Amino acid sequence: MMQQIYPSVAHPYEYELNKDIQFAAAHYIPSDEAGKCRKLHGHTYFANITVAGDELDASGFLVNFAKIKELIHDRFDHTVLNDDAESFDSELPDRFPTTEVVARTIYEIVQRYLDGTANRPRCVQVYVRETPTSYCIYRPKLKEGDRRG
Repeated sequence: MMQQIYPSVAHPYEYELNKDIQFAAAHYIPSDEAGKCRKLHGHTYFANITVAGDELDASGFLVNFAKIKELIHDRFDHTVLNDDAESFDSELPDRFPTTEVVARTIYEIVQRYLDGTANRPRCVQVYVRETPTSYCIYRPKLKEGDRRG
């Protein structure tokens, strides 16, 4: 994995954890505006997931790094993203597996897991690099009860 400095998100939490993940996957964007990306092609994706919170769990973790890897790498590595019907839908433009939607989907998967933990940390940012020159950042909007500095 390439060493990378990621843009940071301001938040008031005491702890911040960042997990880098690399996975190889193929996809296509079923839109006339996608140009060459309409055809099936692959990338080695680099993702950075930022989790923040005030409380550690019973093991002293904000969240176990291995769990984040399991949630994302084990699900998407060596797949065709379009085939993951739970995450992507070739009929809905806001669910095509673009870099933006991949970043948001990673957030949704991680936050769903975090919501079920006792210490309830928050996923505050997901960075996804699709190529050496193209990346996207997803930062969820705050909901009632969330806080950010």
